[in-house]
Amino acid sequence: MFDVAVIGAGIAGLTCAQQLHQAGYNTVVVDKSRGVGGRAATRRVNGIRADHGLRYLEANGERVEELIEVLLSRNILQLWYESEAKISQYVAPDGMSAIAKFLATNLNVKLNRRVESITLNTDNIWHLTFAATTETLTASSVVVAIPAPQALILLEPLAETILPATFLDSLRGVEFDPCLTAIASYSTPFNLTWKDISFPPNSDLFWIGLDSSKRINSPATVLVFHSSADFARANLEAPDLNLIGQHLLSSAAAELTLPWIDAPDWFQVHRWRYAFPSSPLSEICLDSQLPQPLIFCGDWCGGNLVESALVSGMAAASGINRYLKQLPLPGNNFLHNLG
Repeated sequence: MFDVAVIGAGIAGLTCAQQLHQAGYNTVVVDKSRGVGGRAATRRVNGIRADHGLRYLEANGERVEELIEVLLSRNILQLWYESEAKISQYVAPDGMSAIAKFLATNLNVKLNRRVESITLNTDNIWHLTFAATTETLTASSVVVAIPAPQALILLEPLAETILPATFLDSLRGVEFDPCLTAIASYSTPFNLTWKDISFPPNSDLFWIGLDSSKRINSPATVLVFHSSADFARANLEAPDLNLIGQHLLSSAAAELTLPWIDAPDWFQVHRWRYAFPSSPLSEICLDSQLPQPLIFCGDWCGGNLVESALVSGMAAASGINRYLKQLPLPGNNFLHNLG
C-alpha cells in the first residue's frame, strides 16, 4: 500500500515522484520499460552508447536552466557546442538517460511493469494490475505521467463509472507528432566538421547528430538520424523498420553528398509513436477532481518538452499534496537534494 503511485518514469513522472518522496510520502514509480527516462533514452550496442531520443538540453526555461546547472555541477552534463543562434547545447557523455537516472535517485522504481488496469476497490483505494504478471499494487493516489493517448486508453474503462466525459475529452484533444530514429555506426573515423544538421520541412529527415562527438574516445563514428513527422506518420506501421532506416541513411547520403553514410557497419531503428506534442494541453497538469486523487502530467501539458515536463511534474505533486497530508514540498530545491 503506497501513498502515491506514479505511472511513467520519464522526466515528468520522476520529478513528481521526487517532490512527494522528499516530502515524506511513501511513493512508487512504475514503468513498462527496462530503464528510466522515457524519451531521455540511450541505447547501448557493442559497447557503444547512442542517444536515440532526447538529443540535448537547452536552457529554454527556468526549470531546465536549474537542471542544467545542477547536472553540470555533478559532472553529468557537459557543453556540447554553441549553435549559430548562440544557444548552448548540453549533453551527457554517459548518455542522456543519465539525466533520468539522476532524477530517480533514492526512488522506489519498478521497471518492466506495464499497467493493464486502474480501478477503485471497495475501500476507495486505487488498484493497479500489470500485464504478464499476477502482481498488483494499491495506492491512495495516482499520478499518470505517460503520453495522453496512452493515458486515454488506460482510463477509458473508468468513463462509464467515475470519470466525466469532459475530462476524457481533454485527453483526446492532445496530439503528438511521431518520429522514426536510426542509429548507425561506422568503424572508419570520418573527419566531420559539424555536430548536427537540421533539414528543411520537405525532407524525409528532420535532424542528424554526430552522437560520437558527445563521448570521450568513442570507438566508432556514430550518427543518429531523426525523421520528419510527415515521414514518420507515413511509415510508422511499416512491417520492416530496417527498410525505413536504410531509406533515412540513403536520404542523408544523397542530401549531404556523403556516400559512406549509406554503408554503416550496423544500424538500428526505433519507433517513437509519441515524440513531440503537436497539440498540447494549455494546463500545466490535469486533475480529475475525484475524491481519490488522480492527476495527469507530462511534457504535453504546455508542450515545451523538458521544461514543461519539469513544471508539470512539480504541479502534479502539489496537486496530490493538497489532497493528502499537505506536507512541505521541496519545490525548486528538489534537484539540490539529490546525489
